[in-house]
Amino acid sequence: MAGRAMAKTKTAGSAAAEPRSASRATKLRAELPWQPGRLNIKKAWKMYIGGAFVRSESGRYLQVVETMMPGEKGTRENVPRGSRKDGRDAVVAAHAALPGWSKRTAANRGQILYRLAEMLDARSEELERSLVRAGATFVDARAEITATIERAVAYAGWSDKYQSLFSSLNPVGGPHFDFTLPEPMGVVVVAAPDKPALLGLVGAVLPIIVSGNVAVVAASEEDPRTALTLAEVLATSDLPGGVVNILTGHKKEILPPLAKHMDVHALDLHGVDDALSKELVEAAADTVKRSRVRSLSADAWYDLEACTTPLWIERFVEMKTIWHPSGS
Repeated sequence: MAGRAMAKTKTAGSAAAEPRSASRATKLRAELPWQPGRLNIKKAWKMYIGGAFVRSESGRYLQVVETMMPGEKGTRENVPRGSRKDGRDAVVAAHAALPGWSKRTAANRGQILYRLAEMLDARSEELERSLVRAGATFVDARAEITATIERAVAYAGWSDKYQSLFSSLNPVGGPHFDFTLPEPMGVVVVAAPDKPALLGLVGAVLPIIVSGNVAVVAASEEDPRTALTLAEVLATSDLPGGVVNILTGHKKEILPPLAKHMDVHALDLHGVDDALSKELVEAAADTVKRSRVRSLSADAWYDLEACTTPLWIERFVEMKTIWHPSGS
């Protein structure tokens, strides 16, 4: 009983002390000559190259469309306008990351992609806000983020399974074993679709990197902010720097030099207009690059079964055949 009474006394004493502390703080604030308000910090958007956030070396920017968040005043924001030099820097960064990424075990790459799904889920509100600012409704933004997370989980699951579908033990006439195995191609340049900006970028990149390739991405021109918000998710996931590099700007300026680059091994073009895609495919042919041109509708990207088939992975792997003595 005595202990309970002491506890009540202490509690009462603490409660009595709080008003005196609060009044002292109020008095001190009142004595300040100036009380600062909260600053409105504008986002300084940067491209994502080699695991670092960088401005364009040219110093150029482009302005994205006005904010479309309900209840907010429209503003325009500057996004880096990538140059030929930025593209070359991205290829160098991708090449530096290629040996380490391609040598990781398939299971480890799957763990990293699953971690990416976790980070997408953790930052879903930020990504939702970015999509809404670009004109999506809240319902559509949530649906796109959900589909994007599902896409990451699906390719995490494929990471150590597609090899069994593509590999073969070939019949031979001599005392040898003859195996055919898939291997990554190297650096793949991706033109992400304008819409859906998030799901399209993730859905195009994951089947490329899951096999050990690295990617240089030209982001959506209509909504580059969401691609750069995704870059912040990549930077805080376990994905090594340089595996995915994101450039913003005009695709007609970024892509042609990359299509001619000797250290780029393939092109994956989504939603690129006919004239530009023809120019890029012809330039890629001069250096024997593999090219794929697709123009999926925005709704088609939501088809999980059609967009997670291992054929999306197979397009950007090379088949290596190995001969080995059988010992007989």
